Amino acid sequence: MRLVLFDLDNTLLAGDSDYEWGQFLVDRGVLEREAYESQNRAYYEQYVAGTLDIHEFLGFALRPLAAHAPADLARWHAEFMASRIRPLIGAPARALVHEHQHAGDLCAIITATNRFVTGPIAREFGVEHLIATEPESRNGRFTGKVAGVPCFREGKVTRLEEWLAAQRRRLADFAESCFYSDSHNDLPLLERVTHPVAVDPDRELAAEAARRGWKTLSLRG
Repeated sequence: MRLVLFDLDNTLLAGDSDYEWGQFLVDRGVLEREAYESQNRAYYEQYVAGTLDIHEFLGFALRPLAAHAPADLARWHAEFMASRIRPLIGAPARALVHEHQHAGDLCAIITATNRFVTGPIAREFGVEHLIATEPESRNGRFTGKVAGVPCFREGKVTRLEEWLAAQRRRLADFAESCFYSDSHNDLPLLERVTHPVAVDPDRELAAEAARRGWKTLSLRG
C-alpha cells in the first residue's frame, strides 16, 4: 500500500480556502471589511513569501470561529462551499484523488488550514482522512486558539507522524509515499516522501523541483 498525501490550497483547490473563508465572511457582512480585508491579504502575502508567523496568523484567522454560534458557522459554511469552494474544484483534481483511491492507496489531505474550514472540503473530495490545524473548542464552542501543533511547514511532518502513530504506523513503513503540493512552505514534508510532486508550483518550489528532478504537474486543465 502506498501513502498518498494531498495539500489542499492551491493544489487540489484552484485557490486558498483559508483566505476565501475570510473574504466570504467579509462579503456576507459578518466581518467588517476595512478592518479585516487588508489584514487577510497581508497574511496571505506573507504566506506566499514564506515569512508567515503561523501563531500570529491563527490568532487572527480563528477569532471569527470563537465569536459566533456553531449553528451560524455551519450555515455560513454550507453557503461558502456552494459559492466559493466547489467552483475551485476542477475535474483533474477530482480525477487524481479518484485514481489513487481506486489503486487502493492510503490517501489523506494534509493542510495548514483549520479543520472547521477544510473538513467539508475533504468530504467533497471523498477523502476520509484529514490532517489539519486543529481549532480548540470547549463546551461545544471554538475558543479562538489552536490545539496542538499547527499543521504548517515542519509542523506538517510532526502532525503526519502523530497521525501515523495513532495507527501504529511510521512513514518508513511505506515502501512508497507521495505528497502533492504547490508551495515551498511544504518542502519539509516533500523532502520526507519517496515521491514528491510539485503541483502548479510557486516560483520557489518550481525552481527546487527542477533542481532535484521532482515530478511537476498541473491540475488546472
